[in-house]
Amino acid sequence: MKTLFAALALTLAFSPFAFAQDKAPTPAQKKQQERMRDCNEKAGDKKGAERKAFMSSCLKGGGSGPSAAQKKQQNRMAACNKQATEKKLKGAERKSFMSSCLKS
Repeated sequence: MKTLFAALALTLAFSPFAFAQDKAPTPAQKKQQERMRDCNEKAGDKKGAERKAFMSSCLKGGGSGPSAAQKKQQNRMAACNKQATEKKLKGAERKSFMSSCLKS
């Protein structure tokens, strides 16, 4: 019985699973780990769905900021918002103005 346990222990000690933990990560794995670390730092205080969306985009390589089209839309939104504020629009009137302004 002792011999059986000793043989089993030696078999498990020299199995491929015992050595898999000592294996160094591949260059691709190292790159992914670095990307994950960088994206995690950039995510900061984001939580929930916002963090999940950011991390997904960042890990795919899109976390460097908004695209040109997104910047253009953001600028248009800021300009329309400024005009609506200057005109002191509120409620449905503001919503209608913003809609038409953003379409132009």
